[in-house]
Amino acid sequence: MKRTHFEGDHEAYRETVREFYAREVEPNYERWEEERLIERSVYLAAGKAGILGLGVPEEFGGSGVTDYRFRQIVQEETARTNTTSFGATLALQDDIAIPYLLHLGTEEQKARWLPRMASGEIIGAIAMTEPGAGSDLQGVKTTAVRDGDEWVINGQKTFITNGIHADLVIVVCRTDPSAGSKGFSLIVVERDAPGFSRGRKLDKVGLAAQDTAELVFEDARVPAENLLGTEGRGFVHLMENLPLERIGIAVSAITSARAAYEWSKQYVFERKAFGKPIGDLQNTRFVLAEMLTEIEVTESHIDRCILALNAGELTAVDASKAKWWASELQKRVVDRGVQLHGGYGFMMEYAIGRAYRDARIQTIYGGTTEVMKEIIGRDIAAEFK
Repeated sequence: MKRTHFEGDHEAYRETVREFYAREVEPNYERWEEERLIERSVYLAAGKAGILGLGVPEEFGGSGVTDYRFRQIVQEETARTNTTSFGATLALQDDIAIPYLLHLGTEEQKARWLPRMASGEIIGAIAMTEPGAGSDLQGVKTTAVRDGDEWVINGQKTFITNGIHADLVIVVCRTDPSAGSKGFSLIVVERDAPGFSRGRKLDKVGLAAQDTAELVFEDARVPAENLLGTEGRGFVHLMENLPLERIGIAVSAITSARAAYEWSKQYVFERKAFGKPIGDLQNTRFVLAEMLTEIEVTESHIDRCILALNAGELTAVDASKAKWWASELQKRVVDRGVQLHGGYGFMMEYAIGRAYRDARIQTIYGGTTEVMKEIIGRDIAAEFK
C-alpha cells in the first residue's frame, strides 16, 4: 500500500538531511562510538543545516516548523544510517528540552536560551530520574529552597541523557515537601552554576556515543528567575510535555524497525544455504512477511498519531499506546533480524548487531512499557467511575 504521509516539502527536506548525515555524521560515527562521546562541533553544523531546533520560532533563530513530519524525516534518516546515538541526542534537544522552554518559558528565558539552542551552541537536558526514583516521579528527593533571589538545590540525578555535554539542565525539584504532587517545580540550572557538578559518564549497553551521566547538586545556586513555568506545577508540566517525548520514541522505534527489516531482507537474498538464497526458504519468507506486516500496520498508526500531534489532538494516553507498541515491536523485529543473519547478526560490523544493542533501551526510557500499560488501563477504568 502506497504511503501518502509525506508531501513534496518533506521529501525535499529529506535530501538536505541525507546530505548532512553523509557529510557530518556517517564518516565520524564509528569514532564517536569508540570514544563514547559525540564531538560538539557537529551540533553547530546541525544548527547551521537546519537539522536542529526545527520547532524554535524564527524570531528566536529557529526554523519555526510546527509540522512534526519534518522531525520524522530526521528520525528516518537516523535509522537508515544506523546512527542511533546521534539521533537520540537530537531527540533530547528537539523533542524535550526545547519544547519545555517554548511552552513554559518567559519571553526573557526564550530570548536568552532558544537562539543558542537552535544554533547548537547550547545543548539541553532534563533531569528527572534519581537513584531511587525512576518511573515513579513522585519519589524525587532533590530539593530546591528559595533563599532571597536564588534557589538552592541539593540532590543527585542519574541516567541523564546529554548529561556531559549539557549547558542547560531542566531539573525536577521538590520545592514544597509537604504538598505532595503539588510540591514539584522545574528549575533551569546552567553549566557554570556554583555547586553543580557532573558525576560519572555512564557505561551503557547501547547508544555508546550518546553521553549519559550522573548530575550532582550540592548547595547549587541558581537565579530565582530560572524557575521554569509555575512553582508547584512541575508535575503537571511534566505530564503536559510527555506526549511529545513518547511519540518521538515511537517514531524512533518504528523507523528503526523498518531499517532492520530492510537490512535483513537484503541479507537473506544474498546469503546462500543448501544451494539457494535463504530468502527462498519458507520459514524465512514467513518471518519476513510477519515483520513487514507488523511494521506497515504500526507505521500507519504512527503516521496518524503525528497528524493528531500536529493538530494538537494527541492525548497522553494515545502517545502511551504508540510508545509501548512501537518500542516492543522494534525489539521483536530487530531480534528476528539477528536470527535471520545467523552468526553474522551477532557481529558488530553488521548494522543489525549494532541495532540489537541499541534497541533494548526503547521499552525503558520515556516510561517503561509497564507504566504505559498502566496509563492506558487507568483511562479504561475511568469510563466506569
